[in-house]
Amino acid sequence: MMTTSLIRCRRFGATALLILSAVAMAGCAAQSTPTNRFTLPEANDPHSSVASEARSKPSARQLAVSPVEVASYLDQEGIVMQTSDIELAAANQNLWAEALSHQLTRRLRQSLANDLPGVTVLSSAQSGPDAQRLTLSVDQFQGRYDGQAVASGEWQLHDGRHLLAQKHFDITQPLSDDGYPALVRSLGAVWETVAKQVAEEIRTSAMTPAATK
Repeated sequence: MMTTSLIRCRRFGATALLILSAVAMAGCAAQSTPTNRFTLPEANDPHSSVASEARSKPSARQLAVSPVEVASYLDQEGIVMQTSDIELAAANQNLWAEALSHQLTRRLRQSLANDLPGVTVLSSAQSGPDAQRLTLSVDQFQGRYDGQAVASGEWQLHDGRHLLAQKHFDITQPLSDDGYPALVRSLGAVWETVAKQVAEEIRTSAMTPAATK
């Protein structure tokens, strides 16, 4: 009889501990810092009416933008901060609302469409066999300990089997304020600068024999 009572007491004690643990965890969750999710700002289009009119006209030149490749440490939800010359940290509560690669690809297409009104800018899946192809890889896209937003990497422009252009980019911009909203806006501005550099090179490549076939 005593043995049965002892077993029941032990079971009750174990159950009570589980309940207390669950309550404690729920209390911690309720007191935890809320999660913030961010998207890059939309691409600027200062000449929207002109660009829209030009895009409505048929264009013999097509540009296929391949999905932007990001370094493995950037391929995560947390926004990355470089905390020293050799250390990186991903945020736990300040996250990208969408995969960074998808955001960078979409913003790049938007910017190129705005800056290249004589070119039909498409995704790689939508383009035809005669389209020029743009590929871009990102090595850095993060905040830095010295108050800068940083983007670096490389892009290539192909026309069939011809390599028309290949460039490395390394762009920085100071943050206008503290906090992740300011960092995301500065990263968006940095990416806009990258896109404008690419657009300028694409305009130049239009004069090459390979581009005119």
